Amino acid sequence: QVQLVESGGGLVQPGESLRLSCAASGLNLDHYVIGWFRQAPGKEREGVSCSIDGTSYFVESVKGRFIVTRESAENTVYLQMNNLRPEDTAVYYCATNVGVVHCGDFYTPDPREYRNWGRGTQVTVSS
Repeated sequence: QVQLVESGGGLVQPGESLRLSCAASGLNLDHYVIGWFRQAPGKEREGVSCSIDGTSYFVESVKGRFIVTRESAENTVYLQMNNLRPEDTAVYYCATNVGVVHCGDFYTPDPREYRNWGRGTQVTVSS
């Protein structure tokens, strides 16, 4: 059974950091494009990042602050979030691609191109 489990969220103050984990079972993350998404209350789920062929791409709002790393031995992908802002507050999800995905400098990850969604982890940035 394929399962992705996000963890690492929490309540932090503006400017602080968090590292989210996306642990997979039932599939090898090295074989997939990994997307990170977030959903704030009352808003649609939006793409944050995608990682393909060893390169990660980020939407403009998080570029320079978020980093994606991958630990293949643990079958886990991490989203390091630095200099967090109140507008980063959301539930964060990871997912794997369904076939061809648009992942690159000029694309915002589209949730419709991904599957195997976890339950998400809450990130709250507030003073």
